[in-house]
Order: sequence, then structure tokens, then C-alpha cells
Amino acid sequence: MKRENTVPASRVPATTITAGRATWFVVLLGIVSLFADMTYEGARGIIGPYLALLGASATVVGVVAGLGELLGYALRLVSGRLADRTGRYWLVTICGYLVNLLAVPLLALTGHWQYAVLLMFAERVGKALRSPPRDAMLSFAGKTMGRGWGFALHEAMDQTGATIGPLLMAGVIAWKNGHILQDYQFGFGLLLIPAVLSLGTLGLARVLFPNPRDLERRTPELDVCGFAKPFWLYLAATACVAAGFADYPLIAYHFQARAVVDGGWIPFFYALAMAVDGGAALVFGAVYDRRGMGVLIAALLAGVLAAPLLFLGGFDSAVCGVVLWGVGMGAQESVMKAVVAAMSPVARRGSAFGIFNMSFGVFWFAGSALMGVLYDVSIPALVAFSVVVQLLAVPLMLLVMRRHRASTDEGHDVK
Repeated sequence: MKRENTVPASRVPATTITAGRATWFVVLLGIVSLFADMTYEGARGIIGPYLALLGASATVVGVVAGLGELLGYALRLVSGRLADRTGRYWLVTICGYLVNLLAVPLLALTGHWQYAVLLMFAERVGKALRSPPRDAMLSFAGKTMGRGWGFALHEAMDQTGATIGPLLMAGVIAWKNGHILQDYQFGFGLLLIPAVLSLGTLGLARVLFPNPRDLERRTPELDVCGFAKPFWLYLAATACVAAGFADYPLIAYHFQARAVVDGGWIPFFYALAMAVDGGAALVFGAVYDRRGMGVLIAALLAGVLAAPLLFLGGFDSAVCGVVLWGVGMGAQESVMKAVVAAMSPVARRGSAFGIFNMSFGVFWFAGSALMGVLYDVSIPALVAFSVVVQLLAVPLMLLVMRRHRASTDEGHDVK
């Protein structure tokens, strides 16, 4: 196969590899993600009631949501390997965004819940296709500007869209009253605007940066055939985080079922969490570039404290819990990805992100399903599970830090 982005590092003019140029690339991809998140996060806020209006049962909605997430994460391994094997990071990313974003406004044309479900699956498949190669390209720029800051800046812009989208759709549905099918179809149709803006910005980024691997200053790589032991230990640690971190739909269900929060506040709590996510990502990213992986321990402890506050307290406790939940999310989307890039060779960067995303997603799904079962049995048991499993990640993360530091001292780091 013909390879894309194969300009040797030795031929890349030194003047082209600057922090400013790398930052501009990250900002462009951040704008892409901002509009993309407005599109599909806006849709996720109203898809449940829409499926109900189409005649789907609660069981269908729950199963479809879970399977969609599982499918979306499992396929990331395939996408990452495909990008590495062909070198066509841009092609795989663009195809993924096309499927991911255009499936959302097409929901406005569906008249049966079965077709809507197929489009929901298509949206998740598109996200699975584009995530690993896009993260790999971000990591190339991050080597020059600071990986923590690169992923943090992108995450902050991403979460800006994730905050605006649901609020926009909530406003539209309130304005239209949201009592008939056409009100929701109008909302989905409106999401074509940010989808087009996202794809247009993506095309501009492709034109301005045809070879994103050139943004990373290359160093000799001693091992490009596999991943070192610290990488696999890191996967185990992040799997514990994923399994024990409560999903927001379950949190929202608890708020509604136990009348902890008035129903009208629930989407605003989610918007608050997304805003905290973006701000926390910027802080964690900057600290990571200066202090290293130790910042992840602080982020892990924030996630551990979130569950007791969210599920065992009242309104004030819920506010604090949502803030800490957003802090944990900010670390997951910034520093955790930066560490993946630091532990993987350039030639296998897409595969590394594919493996990481698949592992994180599978354990997130399994943990969420178990916590859903535990909720019906005993809320304290759910909280205990969340706390214990996430705390297991702390000694594993400390071991990763020690092993990774040792490999760096021996000259085997693959940054």
C-alpha cells in the first residue's frame, strides 16, 4: 500500500518544528472537536426521549446505549492498527468524522426506532474510527509543545462543545415544547450546522498540515516491535479507574430517583461537570509537563471521593461530587492520553491509543453494568465497589512510575 506522511524526520526543516506551529495544529483539531462535540453530545442529550416517541422500550434504550459504547471502544484497536500499518492517519480520521457527524442530523429523517438505532451505532463506529489516529496526530504535536499541555488544550476545547451542545438542545426542546416527534427532529436537523463547521475545519487542518508526523522531533527508537512492561501495567491501572468511575447516566438516574436534585437541574449539573473537565484538563496538563506522572495520583483521589459524595449525600454533596467527577474526567482525557504517547514508539502510536481506548472502554462498560446492578441491591455496596476498585489503581500507578523512570534512566524510553 502507498503510505501517507512518510517524510523522513531527517528531511524535515528544523524551522517547521516549532511550539507555535504545533500549537496551531492542536488548536485546529480542538476547533474540530468543539463543533463535533456540539453535534453528538447535543444529540445524546435528547436521544432517549426521541427513541421513546418512536416506540422504543426502556430496555431497548439501555441495551442500545451500552452496546453502542462497547462497539465504539472495541473498534478503536482496529482503527489504530490500520492507521499505523498504512500511515494514512488523515484518511482514517476524516472517514471517521464523516460517519460520526453525518449520522446525527440524519436522525431527523427517521420514522422508526430501528433506523434511529442503526444511526446511533454508525455514530459510535465513526467515533471509533477517528479517535486513535487523531490522538496519534495530537501526540506528534505534543512532543514539541508539551504532551500534557497539548492534550489538555484539545480537551478544554472539546469540552466547551460538550457543554454548549446539550444546553443548546435543551433550549431548542424547551422552545418547541418537546411534545411531538417533529420537535426533536428539528433539533437533530439543527445539528447539521456544527457538523458542517467541524468537517470544514478538519479539511483546513488537512491542507495546512498534510504530514503531522513532521511535528514530532524524532529520536532513535530502540524498540518499535512492541510495548514495554510499564505500558501494560499502565493499562491495568487505567482499567481499574475505568471500572470504578460511575457513568453520568447512573448518577442522573440516582438524582432523579432519590429526588436529590430537581429534574431541571440535572442537565445543568452535567454542563457544570463538562466545564470543570475542561478547566481541570488544562491544569493537569501543565503540571504533567513540569512534574510528570505524579499528578495522576491526585486526579485518581478526586475520582475516588466523587462516588460517596454523589450517591450518599444531599444537594450540596451532589454539587461537590459533580465537581470532583469533572476533575477525574479532565485527567482521563488529558494526562492519561499524554502518558500513552510517552510510553509508545512513533511507529506504533496509533495502535497504542487503540489498545488503550479499547481497554478503557471495555472496563468502563463492565464496571458501569455492575454498578447498575449494585444500585438496585445496595447503594453503599456500589460506593464501596467504586472506591476500592479505583484505589487499586494507585499502587499500580506508582509501580508504573518507578518502572518507567528506570527504563528512562537506562535509555530505553520511547518518547
